[in-house]
Amino acid sequence: MAKKLESNFVNMFVVLLVIGLVAALALGFTYSKTRPEIEAAAQKKQEKNITAVLEGITYDNKPLAEKYTVDGFDGLELYPARQGGELAGVAVKTVSPSGYSGNVWLMVGFKPDGTINRTSVVEHKETPGLGTKMDTPWKDQYNGKNPGTNNIKVRKDGGEIDAITAATISSRAFSDAVQKAYDAFKKGGEK
Repeated sequence: MAKKLESNFVNMFVVLLVIGLVAALALGFTYSKTRPEIEAAAQKKQEKNITAVLEGITYDNKPLAEKYTVDGFDGLELYPARQGGELAGVAVKTVSPSGYSGNVWLMVGFKPDGTINRTSVVEHKETPGLGTKMDTPWKDQYNGKNPGTNNIKVRKDGGEIDAITAATISSRAFSDAVQKAYDAFKKGGEK
């Protein structure tokens, strides 16, 4: 029969230390083995969003491989689409911290003149059934608008965009993110 350990501080500390080390090693091992798959899935999702917002634009490069950022626009990433070396469009990953429940991440596709081609919701934590409606055909009202000549704020704020019913804050965050994307695109040029 195995001898029972005395219940004292040193024994409890050693047992908890061993359990913690084993758990940490197991977690580290699992992370190191799954990291490549997680990164590949994230890259595939990013490519899917880029393709979605550049739909209808013909390009022969790999925008994800030519990603760049613009000074003064932290967190925003630009992905140029080129046809024969000429700019055919740009996908911009953008964010607004003004969502009802935090950040609203979007991908916005622009034609070379700044006209919005399409938008795609990347990530948000908005209220289910209200703010989540931003990922419905509601977002299509941005298509074809140019933030340089169109006022893409919600109508409540004097703009041209119909807000989602009972989700004005989420609608404002969406418009804010689109405007930031446009501003970064205009400042960033054709890198």
